[in-house]
Amino acid sequence: MLKQFFPYEYAESVFAIDYEKLYKKGFRGVIFDIDNTLVHHGEPSTPAIDKLFETVHAAGLKTLLLSDNTRERVEMFNKNINTLYIDSANKPDPACLTKALKMLGLKRGQAVYVGDQMFKDVLCANRAGMKSILVKFIQVPEETRIGVRRYAEYALLALWRRTKYSHRIGDIYADGCGSFWSSDVLFCNISPMTYAISENKEKLKRIVRDMTSGETFSRAHTKKRLRNLVYKYSNHLIKRGKGIDPELQENKAVNIALASSKINGMIIRPGEVFSFWRTVGSITERKGYKAGRIISDNKLTPGLGGGLCNLANTIHLLVLHSPLEVMEFHSHSDALAPDEGKRVPFSSGTCICYNYVDYRFRNNTDQDVQLCLWVEDEQLMGELRSKKPFPYRYELVEEDHHFSKENGVFYRISKIYKLTIDKATNEVVKKDLVRDNHSEVMFDYDLIPKELIR
Repeated sequence: MLKQFFPYEYAESVFAIDYEKLYKKGFRGVIFDIDNTLVHHGEPSTPAIDKLFETVHAAGLKTLLLSDNTRERVEMFNKNINTLYIDSANKPDPACLTKALKMLGLKRGQAVYVGDQMFKDVLCANRAGMKSILVKFIQVPEETRIGVRRYAEYALLALWRRTKYSHRIGDIYADGCGSFWSSDVLFCNISPMTYAISENKEKLKRIVRDMTSGETFSRAHTKKRLRNLVYKYSNHLIKRGKGIDPELQENKAVNIALASSKINGMIIRPGEVFSFWRTVGSITERKGYKAGRIISDNKLTPGLGGGLCNLANTIHLLVLHSPLEVMEFHSHSDALAPDEGKRVPFSSGTCICYNYVDYRFRNNTDQDVQLCLWVEDEQLMGELRSKKPFPYRYELVEEDHHFSKENGVFYRISKIYKLTIDKATNEVVKKDLVRDNHSEVMFDYDLIPKELIR
């Protein structure tokens, strides 16, 4: 996934590239982006840039300017250089580079593309099957802030430098990028620091996927409730009993109340995708989040924001009782604590972790739906609403529910199905398996109902 954003090489600037060595390596042409690659955005060519093109041509290399900007802008820059150019290129569509190669009379392996953006220039080159050199974008002193994409590119570049994905041209520029390494040991398992790096890599991958997916994510909220109630569910937040830390339970309720306030009243329009983490955002102490129970290394332990899996699970239950399409679901054990009262399938078991382990669903219907979530008297209240009723209702049924001991460890075992029922005839028209449950019991084995042990 991330490989498509990785350049063939990196240089501090267009002046750091050794164009004579490029020629010796078999390249016969260089395609340049203009803005923030050769000059700052909107500026004309400079004497240094004019001299650079003379150097490139003297090395035996043809040149072409490739820009998303207008013809007037490109012609203004090209006034003293007088090289081939393509304006309104529509990067990262690779068609512009195919056209550039044709104009240069070169094959794909004979030209290299030089630009400053991973999400446009590098991606465009990789899609066209060409080599690219990423250069540091030109920033003037008065620019104190840069866009979020630039920060994402910083992280991608750091990752590129640390992975085996880079296939180097080999000493084609003045300043080296540093050495690369490989190992049979998983990078994330080397130390806590490398685990943190790997986790941040996964977060970055999520950001990049979202930026390039073309999906439209839900953002709108309203205090006014949609008329039709599709399904509602509530669960008690504060569990009490043997081995349960009351402080962590209280903190869980605080965490869920904070996150619920970000979701409550959200409208998901037809075709839109709801993302738990894009809606809730990051979990920090500054925002008021506290240490609740999380699962780490298959053990229950205190952790910041603990308990939000409970909230995600409630959303999942609402969605399962609707025609909405679950796009991303991750599970952990649904046997974290003894059942309180009647057993409810999917009363727990949804796993989330900011931001790369997400819960997502798509509104694949022809009308708006609304998520309503709030905390009241130690209860998490959840409602899924719509503008008008759907022709079907939905139920969850659990079959063959029992506990079994395997190598000294107890597991909850069952199969959970989603039934689609025609409201007009009350007939089951569809039965889908939504979870083949095999969850390790995380509570005191003495509290397992004896009649359910096999």
